[in-house]
Amino acid sequence: MKLGIIREGKVPPDSRVLFTPKQCAALQQKYKVEFIVQPSPGRCLNDDLYRKAGITISEDVSECDVLMGIKEVPKDQLVPGKKYFFFSHTIKEQPYNRDLLKKIIRENITLMDYEVLTNTKKQRVIAFGRFAGIVGAHNGMMTYGNRTNAFDLQQMHKYDDYAEAIAYYKTLKFPKMKIVVTGTGRVANGAAEVFDHMNIRKVSPKDFINNNYNEAVYTQLDCIDYVTKKIPTELWQEWQDNKDKGMTKPVMKFELMDFFKNPGDYESIFEPYTKVADLMVNGIYWDNDAPQFFSKEDMKKEDFNIKVIADVTCDIAPVASIPSTLFATTIAKPVFGYDPATGEATEPYQDHTIDMMTIDNLPNELPKDASKSFGEQFTEHVIEELLGIKDTGMIERATIAQNGKLGPHFQYLENYVK
Repeated sequence: MKLGIIREGKVPPDSRVLFTPKQCAALQQKYKVEFIVQPSPGRCLNDDLYRKAGITISEDVSECDVLMGIKEVPKDQLVPGKKYFFFSHTIKEQPYNRDLLKKIIRENITLMDYEVLTNTKKQRVIAFGRFAGIVGAHNGMMTYGNRTNAFDLQQMHKYDDYAEAIAYYKTLKFPKMKIVVTGTGRVANGAAEVFDHMNIRKVSPKDFINNNYNEAVYTQLDCIDYVTKKIPTELWQEWQDNKDKGMTKPVMKFELMDFFKNPGDYESIFEPYTKVADLMVNGIYWDNDAPQFFSKEDMKKEDFNIKVIADVTCDIAPVASIPSTLFATTIAKPVFGYDPATGEATEPYQDHTIDMMTIDNLPNELPKDASKSFGEQFTEHVIEELLGIKDTGMIERATIAQNGKLGPHFQYLENYVK
């Protein structure tokens, strides 16, 4: 099998790559596979490194069985009839990529998406989430430092790698502040890792809300900490009719699997954190039917204390967990100011703004670390499935489109593409 590592065509370009030169060489030696790498001046690992490792560099990848990239391939660069692997950002019916998926189907292209590569337990086997969380937390702190002038932290891509950034953390002293991290998956744990390296103390959600601290602290929220099941209408009315008689407000039992299955039956209880947190790092996977953490109206309130939001989740409003994520920012211009009074974007770092860090390709700020990690995960979990050495259904489960129609696990996108 010939695998083509294609040049990133999306603007701004991504500098990550799927496999390092050493990983390509090892796979070629172990399996009946050949890599052909398109030349790219912006890749974090340059063409000469691949040549020295014995990997073919060629503009022509037409003979490759599978073309592999990171970000979405621009519509005008798609090759009809080919098989592709990339992050398509279509599985949540993202409107900005609807035409991309329509063209993929129309041109009889097979699309396999890294985001839906899962094992037999339906667990993702490959992801950049940890690095998204790491960079998101770092850049969130950078934004807070820029806003307050309390400490000086450069944007993550200014450091050669994660190790260099960690070494710099040890030289800093952080002010009294409260940081709330949402989520418990790869992204949120990556963010928590940064705060641990910064020697910022972790406290429980309850203590975070109720206690004052003379130091920087952070807390990490699970679903039960920020959503609760809605009270059924009849039970709510009964409470309204009888609360003057001493009836207490009903409390609904939280069930995690029910929340995953029926997110529309839940409502946010995040408000207490908005009153005490200075910085929010959002690292959840958000379902379109789940409640927002807070509304635009909530953000206008005088007691809304959050001054910086690093939205790693980065779903674009209005269908988003954070209503002020108006658009994705870029590595070149990472922060915009959100004016709660107008609901519009403005220049950041003003007294009346809430500063938004909403870069949607955060791992690209640690491209060498992220690329190495990605290649390790693909080698461990996916390569033998792709080569047909074993078959647990993983490739089928990750195939969004094939033979001019949606894959068997993505029929729910039928209305989206029509």
